[in-house]
Amino acid sequence: MKFVDEAEIIVEAGKGGNGCLSFHREKFIDRGGPDGGNGGDGGSIYLVADVGLNTLVDFRFQPRYRAQPGESGRKGNSTGASGSDLYVKVPVGTSVYEADTQELMGDLIHKGQTLLVAQGGRHGLGNAVFKSSVNRSPRKTTNGKPGEVRRLQLQLKVVADVGLLGLPNAGKSSLIAAVSSARPKVADYPFTTLVPNLGVVRVGDESSFVMADIPGLIEGASEGAGLGIRFLKHLARTTVLLHLVDVAPPDGSDPIAAIGVIIDELEQFSGVLGQRERWLVLNKIDLLAPEALAELQTRIREELGWEGRLFTISAASRQGTRELCEALMELISQHHRELDENPDLREAEQQRQREMEHEIRESIAHARTLWRERRQGGGEDDDDDDMDVEYVRD
Repeated sequence: MKFVDEAEIIVEAGKGGNGCLSFHREKFIDRGGPDGGNGGDGGSIYLVADVGLNTLVDFRFQPRYRAQPGESGRKGNSTGASGSDLYVKVPVGTSVYEADTQELMGDLIHKGQTLLVAQGGRHGLGNAVFKSSVNRSPRKTTNGKPGEVRRLQLQLKVVADVGLLGLPNAGKSSLIAAVSSARPKVADYPFTTLVPNLGVVRVGDESSFVMADIPGLIEGASEGAGLGIRFLKHLARTTVLLHLVDVAPPDGSDPIAAIGVIIDELEQFSGVLGQRERWLVLNKIDLLAPEALAELQTRIREELGWEGRLFTISAASRQGTRELCEALMELISQHHRELDENPDLREAEQQRQREMEHEIRESIAHARTLWRERRQGGGEDDDDDDMDVEYVRD
């Protein structure tokens, strides 16, 4: 299965128009001077963040974009028309990389944000420009410069404040459905969620944050097993991670072991992401006796040395979900205030995100290499390799 959150495109800015070689010719005017006009500039190409888009699938069918070239100059000192700039819409949350160098050109994370990705060619000069006191009849002109041509890699990352982590069937989709108007598929079998879901969680009349639900991780995800590693990069921009744990798994497995699996895979995938603030959320507490739940919390503190925040909820009955959302809103609001007031903190956060994205890209490349080796070695084939899956947004 290929989730359409990556695409490669080629952008070609317009060529500048050539300068014109011309001399003024008019009745009763002998030897009119040079009047060749300059050419027009070539059109540039910009990417624009559009909230109406939520997938990069269209770029798979239209991978090449060309801006309009500038027109050549004309006689009578007429300048050629400049080529129109081309604005290409991409989803909010798109990162743009130079495909050959893997250099990050920019992140489009705000509605209407634009990024210049290919500069149009500069116009050529007509012969009128070269007229001087020593050269009254210049025949020199210049041609327009070619526009920039770039091969770009687009990566779409969910723009969310809160990211949900957990093994399959931990209740991530149930939680996002309980606290927002998003309606992800919920069922009692693993890997019900195949794509990220976004939900807007409203806390009060004027406060809200965005929560992202990604497919569940399994043991060995950092080596390419399962679906989760393909979407861990969407957690790079979150403020806090919620690690959901099923306190009463149907197979009778130990929730402590399930917590350890996620922590190990997260740290192997990205050390910086593993250090992101993470809250532990024990889900499905309605299926566990109060004494057993208290014992489990004690074991988590003692055996895992957990010192972070710990919440207990039941997404199905919405028990404890309001308190959780209010705590999240308070943390997110405080985080945003600190970033706005402290430029050094904002720069440090941006640097962490850059480091995180670099680690994530390397981990994904490593996992894909291992997956290809297994496939070439006769491993299981992926029957859904050509399936296109789109985001589901609230």
